Amino acid sequence: MTETNSATIFTTIKSSKTSDEVVRQIEALILEGVLRGGDRLPSERELALQFDVSRPILRDALKRLELSGLVVTRHGDGTSIANVIGQVFSEPVVKLFPAHHKAAADYLEYRREIESIAAQYAAERATSADKALLTDLMEGMEKAHQAKDYALEAKLDVEFHNAIGECAHNIVLLHTLRSCYQLLNDGVFYNRSIVYDSAESSTRLLDQHKAIYLAIMAADKEAAAKAAASHIRFLEVQMDKKQRAMMRERTAQLRALQRGVATESPVDD
Repeated sequence: MTETNSATIFTTIKSSKTSDEVVRQIEALILEGVLRGGDRLPSERELALQFDVSRPILRDALKRLELSGLVVTRHGDGTSIANVIGQVFSEPVVKLFPAHHKAAADYLEYRREIESIAAQYAAERATSADKALLTDLMEGMEKAHQAKDYALEAKLDVEFHNAIGECAHNIVLLHTLRSCYQLLNDGVFYNRSIVYDSAESSTRLLDQHKAIYLAIMAADKEAAAKAAASHIRFLEVQMDKKQRAMMRERTAQLRALQRGVATESPVDD
């Protein structure tokens, strides 16, 4: 859980010191993606000082935010931002996705288009602070790659794409992308670690991320969009190869089973 930096995030309320102003400011920070699910707010005393409002006013604001489902308060653990990533699809539909190969293919096709737009906007709109964040993530991915820590590299992969969505400075695009990545984190379509199954794949992915990063840093929107689309096309090819390999393996196992030949990997029910 991340502790928010109250010294830089919250703004002193100079007039109309009501809970409405506190609520509006925290809502805006959530909507803009500054505050994310799991981020813990400062203590009540500290937060009241940062807003320069009385503690009763702050308590009222936090209560209203809790009732609206935006924050969660737990005894002994303080107040944190709720998991506010919305669902693009209903839960019954999401449950259908893993069993249908076309859904995974369509998911990547959708990501290819929307991430190209996000990268283009990021190249046009990224601020110096945005670029500093992207640089930090890019350096982290390079270090993880050098250490052959592919699990960490896969985790930073998603954070990198999230950051590009933030750099695009479009609220609807930001939350749509976050919802897409949540499906990825939940393993609805595939476990992203399977594309980091070799040093060669990891190197190619790192190069692709670096191409997107460099285009954004250079404010080259055409190159950024092209690099993002190329990256997702690579994932589409890799996932198709994995799917075909799994189907071949299953067929081979079924043939062996039919002929009474023992195999190391039993056929799944």
